[in-house]
Amino acid sequence: MLATYVNCIAVIAGTLLGVSLRRWIKASYQDIVIGSTGFVTAVIALGMAMKSASYLTMVCSVVLGGFLGTALHIEDRVLHLGVRLQKLTSGRGEASGFATGFLSASVLFCTGAMAIVGSIQAGTSHDYQLLLVKSVMDGCMSVAFGAAYGPGVAFSALSLLLYQGFFTLCGGWLQPCLGDAGINEMGAVGGVLLLMVSCNLLGLRKTKAGDYLPAIVLAPLVGKVFARF
Repeated sequence: MLATYVNCIAVIAGTLLGVSLRRWIKASYQDIVIGSTGFVTAVIALGMAMKSASYLTMVCSVVLGGFLGTALHIEDRVLHLGVRLQKLTSGRGEASGFATGFLSASVLFCTGAMAIVGSIQAGTSHDYQLLLVKSVMDGCMSVAFGAAYGPGVAFSALSLLLYQGFFTLCGGWLQPCLGDAGINEMGAVGGVLLLMVSCNLLGLRKTKAGDYLPAIVLAPLVGKVFARF
């Protein structure tokens, strides 16, 4: 769990730096920060999504995950959690921006294949190298997201702790079940969700990316079904 703790600290530190810089950036320049963050997120998302070995698996996973997430109102529940965290910590500021930052950053930091593979490696062989590299990357992105969304981004460290902690503790059991192909498809579908986040940042299309989170879990299952046929 050591590398996951480092990853969480990097996100919190990066967010605090981003929030500090935000105070010195004029409102007219904040749009540049948000736009730049959106484009960089899109590049990361496309790189992840293009690694899919089966676009049919990707499409089916995203559609089914979207249906399930919408029925469960996942994004609304996560945003509500973000609002409650904002009220508990300060009780001031723009609750919607705080909650959106919490949700968007959680999707960004938890959906990549590096989070899964790195956590499994840390749990099974005590190899922390991949997660430490990810920590540096997440820390840099949290600066941009912190400047764009505010302190809510720091609370994505809680999501990161639970998500990577789960794969670290259960890695020995999960790795043979998921397989390399399953982990790869989880990362690729995560790229699609990140693309939704980037579209939200750029104002191209408002999509409830949080409602599609079940798609990440469904991806290896759908892939195994298609592999049989």
